[in-house]
Amino acid sequence: MIVALAGGVGAARFLEGLVKIMDPRELTVIINTGDDFYLYGLYICPDLDTVMYTLGGIANQATGWGLQDDTFQCLSMLERYGNDPWFKLGDKDFATHILRTNLLRRGIPLSEITRLICSLLNVDTNLVPMTNQKVSTRVVTEDGILDFQEYFVQYQHTAIIKDVFFEGITDAALSPGLAETIKKADGVIICPSNPIVSIQPILKIPGFLQLLKDLPVVGISPIVGGAPLKGPADKLMQAFNIEVSAYGVARYYAAFLKTLIIDTIDAELQPQIEELDINVAVTDTVMKNLEDKIALAKITLEELDKLLK
Repeated sequence: MIVALAGGVGAARFLEGLVKIMDPRELTVIINTGDDFYLYGLYICPDLDTVMYTLGGIANQATGWGLQDDTFQCLSMLERYGNDPWFKLGDKDFATHILRTNLLRRGIPLSEITRLICSLLNVDTNLVPMTNQKVSTRVVTEDGILDFQEYFVQYQHTAIIKDVFFEGITDAALSPGLAETIKKADGVIICPSNPIVSIQPILKIPGFLQLLKDLPVVGISPIVGGAPLKGPADKLMQAFNIEVSAYGVARYYAAFLKTLIIDTIDAELQPQIEELDINVAVTDTVMKNLEDKIALAKITLEELDKLLK
């Protein structure tokens, strides 16, 4: 059994390939919930929904988020009522958030709700929110403190970052059963997600790092050629004085990472990363189609197997 740590779009693309070459029921994906927020009175889980829709085969392949063939009539009417529709929610997407919010108000934990929705969408993989407690990623900018989605979507990540913190993280606990699952895992994969705001919230849950201590951990660099393929990982890494490179990613995860998979364009960084006592695998990591996703997943499982021997 394998455990994966995941953010949104980049992780979803990788996981789409991974479930093609292994039994999806033998995969548990711990998903960042620091991006979760309320909008229009509804509780929205951007990373969780992106992975869930992708593995359910209903994601919008063009954007990587949202649902395929969705319409936006509800959002258009909200705009007519004077709302600024800065976060694009489709009509079918609204249904997920309505169901989730109603169940949360009935006192059902987010992990149980996720299990229910996954079963309804025929997702066999065990998708688990990192915690049932509310954790909110806050971005401190020169213009004030913003929720991550405000920074990322509403302001198009143009605000200058001074700091990032995770409100509620010290009181958070892993979703029920996750600690036992991790202890029994054959290995852990860190998906190609934003290290600061997608993976770090999971790592900061009290006691989580201790669970990784004796496990083989393979990561995939989300930085290719000195830049992220998507999103503001570069700006966030710079704000924390982390080099925006595959080497910077390796140093950030050095305390527990055993192997890092980097893109061929970054092959010259291999010796430098290996000096950190981290193994390196060099391959094409840019996933343009399903074949690319499967190829990267195969390499990742091969690197895990090497660590297990």
